[in-house]
Amino acid sequence: MMPQPGRSAPDFALPDDQGETRSLSQYRGRWVLLYFYPRDDTPGCTLEACGIRDVWREFEKAGIQVLGVSIDSVSRHDKFRQKYGLPFPLLSDGEKQAVELYGVWALKKSMGREYMGTRRTSFLIDPEGRVAKVYSQVKPEEHAGEVLADWAKLSA
Repeated sequence: MMPQPGRSAPDFALPDDQGETRSLSQYRGRWVLLYFYPRDDTPGCTLEACGIRDVWREFEKAGIQVLGVSIDSVSRHDKFRQKYGLPFPLLSDGEKQAVELYGVWALKKSMGREYMGTRRTSFLIDPEGRVAKVYSQVKPEEHAGEVLADWAKLSA
């Protein structure tokens, strides 16, 4: 079940694109954008990641730690991050630990077929580790600006 605003964000430990283990709890005291996406180097996922990269200075000024999560491998994440110069870590959830904890591993439909996959969903997490906002209808090209606008309201 998806964590709702006001609730504690579930902790997890996953390897990043360099193989270093990262946990959500290590960012306690900071705002975190935890964004789940279906797959590296696909059109929507690339748009979303590059959208964040393009306004990275704003995320840094706001003190928001960005963590991208998909079920892709560490090596695939490394290639994706390098190809697009992404300044934030990508976490590999091959065991589907975090996607299930956050309720984003779901039945999807595309061109008449059904399959299990990651639903593009983001969570803005406050410095106390609570979910401040859930984005369940993410538009990749608008997401970075939407998050920064919400952060400005929520942190005021």
